[in-house]
Amino acid sequence: MSAMRTYTHPSPDNLTLERLLYALSDPVRMEIVRHLAGVAEASCGELDGGRPKSSMSHHFRVLREAGLVFTRNVGTTHMNSLRSEELEGRFPGLLGSILGQR
Repeated sequence: MSAMRTYTHPSPDNLTLERLLYALSDPVRMEIVRHLAGVAEASCGELDGGRPKSSMSHHFRVLREAGLVFTRNVGTTHMNSLRSEELEGRFPGLLGSILGQR
């Protein structure tokens, strides 16, 4: 994967509940979102849990396309953050309700 790649992120108006719930239905992606809820941002390496890079790329793509995660490049590192404010604006209380469940 090229370090210069820029990622596209859906605008808050284009976020759908179906896509969010699908993205969160996977335990690995839910773990990533839970981790990001507790930090400002984290690298892919901090979030991979020792899993293969190829499967993690897929999980990050699903999370990005659903609008849950924002990914930016810092040199060769991909930094990820939870789009909490945008999600709260679009679906008030949803993320807090989901993250409150264990």
